[in-house]
Amino acid sequence: MKPRSFQPRLRALCLAVLSALPLIVAAQTTPAAEPAPKPAEPKDSATPTVTPLPSVPAPTATADEIERTRPGSQPLKYELPPIDPRQVEPPTPLVQRESVSVPDRWRIMDTLGFKFPWYDPYNHNVWKGDKPFEPFAKWGPDWFLALSAISDTLVESRRLPTPPGLQSTERPNSNNIFGRSRQNVFVETLILSVGVIKGNTTFKPPDYEFRLVPAIQVNHARIEEVRGLRIDPREGKTRTDNHVGIQEAFVDVHLRNVSDRYDFDSYRVGIQPFQSDFRGFIFQDVPFGVRLFGIRDNNLWQYNLAAFIRMEKDTNSGLNDLGRAPRKDYVIAANAYRQDWPVFGHTTQGTVILNINREKSGDFYDNNGFLVRPAVLGDSRPRNYNVAYFGVNGDGHFDRWNLTSSFYAALGNDERHPLAQKRQNIRAAFAAAELSYDFSWLRVRGNALLASGDKDPFDSKATGFDAIFENPQFAGADTSFFIRQAVPLIGGGGVTLSNRNGVLPSLRSSKDQGQSNFVNPGLALIGMGADADLTPQVRVLGNISKLNFIDTTVLGVLRNQAPPSKDLGVDVSIGAQYRPFMSQNFVLNASAAALLPGKGLKQLYEEDKRGAQYSVLVNLLLTY
Repeated sequence: MKPRSFQPRLRALCLAVLSALPLIVAAQTTPAAEPAPKPAEPKDSATPTVTPLPSVPAPTATADEIERTRPGSQPLKYELPPIDPRQVEPPTPLVQRESVSVPDRWRIMDTLGFKFPWYDPYNHNVWKGDKPFEPFAKWGPDWFLALSAISDTLVESRRLPTPPGLQSTERPNSNNIFGRSRQNVFVETLILSVGVIKGNTTFKPPDYEFRLVPAIQVNHARIEEVRGLRIDPREGKTRTDNHVGIQEAFVDVHLRNVSDRYDFDSYRVGIQPFQSDFRGFIFQDVPFGVRLFGIRDNNLWQYNLAAFIRMEKDTNSGLNDLGRAPRKDYVIAANAYRQDWPVFGHTTQGTVILNINREKSGDFYDNNGFLVRPAVLGDSRPRNYNVAYFGVNGDGHFDRWNLTSSFYAALGNDERHPLAQKRQNIRAAFAAAELSYDFSWLRVRGNALLASGDKDPFDSKATGFDAIFENPQFAGADTSFFIRQAVPLIGGGGVTLSNRNGVLPSLRSSKDQGQSNFVNPGLALIGMGADADLTPQVRVLGNISKLNFIDTTVLGVLRNQAPPSKDLGVDVSIGAQYRPFMSQNFVLNASAAALLPGKGLKQLYEEDKRGAQYSVLVNLLLTY
């Protein structure tokens, strides 16, 4: 038999493969391709019929997979490069959209039939700046009027060390150092705010802002000893006073935008609020001055450059007193904020504050007749001083841990301190931190604070830390006894151991009207607290803090006794806040606090046997 030839078969097989190759490729790339038709049979009857390969459906990829596998090769992965949303340019439409312009977009709701009462603070209201104010329309279409009012009502009862009247007393044979110490206070403050604003402030700062904030206060105090409220004992044991102060009166001018995302520069001139750090440790006031401020890099950087002259305060209300000339106390401040540094969610601030005090000439008596400048301390001679504060502050969170921190160094000179009776170089330091963690509706906090003290009041160094005008939101703040109350240093001159709304035992005559004093015992505070949101309307908070002096030498000098113990005591407080409408329009606060005396406090007030110092208060805030 003649052997069969393989050459025609090989040729036919190659032709069949080549003809089927396009169909295979199409089947791999087309999900629903039709079956390929049979190829025509070759004319050579010896060539066998070749059936084409069946079509293979294309693989389907999920939304999370961006890869494709080739036969005999590794999967190809397509990774998207990281995208920084801050660097993405806004999209430019290829085709301009046809639209009808709306000259007054603020009244779209009105055209749709929605009408809201003028007194409704929760919906569109022309009186609170939601819509342009029609009487201002002659100046342009985007002038707004913003009105608001706050009623602040306070009722407070407390027990503080109180001396009997020196010239006279209502109680015969009352020659002790300590008198009866119960005190009651009622304060009603009405704060009005009028703002005129120009500009579309939805996405950018206003072009102009004019703001006026007057405050009216009536206060009534009652104590158990004469001469505690006024220098004249004939004035009795009660005092009713009132005052009208201007807390804000400024013009804000928008200078320019420096980027498409409204990074800007602005300046503000007039009586304006200013807070030097996150918690108000050094300077939080409403002085008169000029401030240049702005943002950069899509609001990652913020800055302030400011110069202020401090306003004289009313003695009994603490409001600005325009009836007196401004103080010769000057503050120059510069700071910069960097958001999301060193981690996302944390803001870091660096600040430099210069305080120049030139109140050496003359004596200053407050409205009650007491000498506050210079303080009744040492030889009570007037003085000047210069001090610069260099600080680093932080506020934010690291993962789920919240952290607020402050570090300050105070450097300068005191021209002539009344205790040392010579020039002193100021070298003081301050540090504070609050660490907290949130458990759903509960926040647990830990607090620590250290303010350096002075160990020798007669040398050439003043190492006790003091602020310019502090208002610390720390360790309980208003609910804390030691921070809220002004505890007098009885028998140690006309100064207080601590100032109202202040945490530093700086031995000043008055925080509002007195001068800073860098010869003081210093303070160490460590404590913990918790804020519990029991419901959206009710919050309960509590704090406990251990207080210690750093050095009590200056207290021994002022009291003419051996330096007392550094153990100041334990501050315990509890408070509650009720917001029935879950907003700031109606807020009711109540708190109770006590200072459980340590050995040092007992030695300072050893004649006072009536128990712990305490305070109880109720505060109602109504805001429109």
